[in-house]
Amino acid sequence: MCGRYATTQTSSTLHQAFEIDLANSFVELEADFNMAPTKLAPVVIGRAADDAATERTQPGRPVQRELLTARWGLIPSWAKDPSIGNRMINARSETVAEKPAFKKAFASRRALVPADGYYEWYAGEPREGEKKPAKQPFYITPKDGSVLAMAGLYEFWKDREADEWVVSYTILTTTAQDDLGHVHERMPLFLEPDAYDAWLDPAPHGADELLGLLVPAAPGRLDAFPVSTAVNNVRNNGPELIVPLEAQ
Repeated sequence: MCGRYATTQTSSTLHQAFEIDLANSFVELEADFNMAPTKLAPVVIGRAADDAATERTQPGRPVQRELLTARWGLIPSWAKDPSIGNRMINARSETVAEKPAFKKAFASRRALVPADGYYEWYAGEPREGEKKPAKQPFYITPKDGSVLAMAGLYEFWKDREADEWVVSYTILTTTAQDDLGHVHERMPLFLEPDAYDAWLDPAPHGADELLGLLVPAAPGRLDAFPVSTAVNNVRNNGPELIVPLEAQ
């Protein structure tokens, strides 16, 4: 799964990395080294560049990329209250096309979730006298320092008490590849730049076609190293959280 990650890029660097339309989607962002569920984070969405209604629904139309902030933990449109989103931070790619909470978003509201890296917790063997092993956090990040594009879905939910719309999102996961599976059995799915337009296209696409765009990170691309347990507390936030333990 993916339950915490780091996103420290500025609006300008994300516009450059994802070729986003700057005029229509400039948002103020703050670096967050401990992004946790229910917090607001940047996501990239797609809208049909052509406004003609008959052409918006055709696959392959030019897609205009926009940057916005959304709440982590997808809230389905039919939800009675937003607390359901606390259990919807991840969507399993194996079932995302059929699950009631995700299938509508999967069909037409797909997103890219930018990240510098993400955290997973490794549970080793319990020490002598311990019933449960202590969990060691690992930070997993591209070796080349590039920005990850995690596959996501987004949804709109109307808060009737506040009379406002809430945008929320979830991150798709898959079985971890061998060189990261020793840390955790699940990992986020990613997209390569040549797949961005098809994934963000709101027009109908077949489930198999969409799932075919998603890939685990190429073997050897990501680096995983232990970091301080300070990341366990969501109130801790700073660059010290991603410093390798051996370098502290």
